[in-house]
Amino acid sequence: MIAFNKQLSEICKSKNNRLCIGLDIDNRKLVNNSISYMDGFIKDIIESTIDLCPIYKINLAFYERLGKAGYDILCKIPEYINNRAVTIADAKRGDIGNSSKYYAEAIFQTLNYNAITISPYMGEDSIKPFCEYSDKGVFILCLTSNSGSNNFQNKKINDKELYIHVAELAVKMNVNDNIGLVVGATKSEQMKIIKEYSFNLPWLIPGVGFQGGSLENSILIGSKNKSTPIINVSRGIIYAGNGSINDIIIATEEYTKKIRSIL
Repeated sequence: MIAFNKQLSEICKSKNNRLCIGLDIDNRKLVNNSISYMDGFIKDIIESTIDLCPIYKINLAFYERLGKAGYDILCKIPEYINNRAVTIADAKRGDIGNSSKYYAEAIFQTLNYNAITISPYMGEDSIKPFCEYSDKGVFILCLTSNSGSNNFQNKKINDKELYIHVAELAVKMNVNDNIGLVVGATKSEQMKIIKEYSFNLPWLIPGVGFQGGSLENSILIGSKNKSTPIINVSRGIIYAGNGSINDIIIATEEYTKKIRSIL
């Protein structure tokens, strides 16, 4: 069984890319808001971009709001991708150990996603059940790109910000080589600090594009210590131009070209 972080590194190298397309699809913004159209549109995005794109991130909120119909699409997405790329369930789970055990089973076994995002607020025992699947990835929220992150993440405990404590815990728990961090691209100076503590953990980096984070800084900082930075772009691709498949392809090609020029 190959550890997740090695799988991630290999697929990024094989496609010479670090792009992660966020499939955050709101059916109300499509030309046809039916669930069947949304399902087909997602499949078309995948088929049109998968030769270039090594990772897809699926924010569960966009699907859970639709009830059973949305859950059905969540089940189909890994089937559409069919091991040709890594899938990240952006679920931001984090509960007591017993509950986390069942969340892990739901995401990794029932839905068959390759990785998940986790909130560390409840501590080590809430994270551990996800890490026990060595071939599955666990991206722990470290420093996020939203403005509200300042409420907690920059608070100091024993003269170190909370996000540094999170990075240290992630390194400590990475015994199966399957843990990464979520680090927002809008916080360049803090990214440099986190890199000193996170060593070679891969980063999932949101905030490039609409939120104004630097693509170049994200790749250069995220690549230090021989680690893998994953550049997540959602709206900047799926709503590019008129939101047509052709516009999505063009945006994917443009981001890929920019990423390759920095690597």
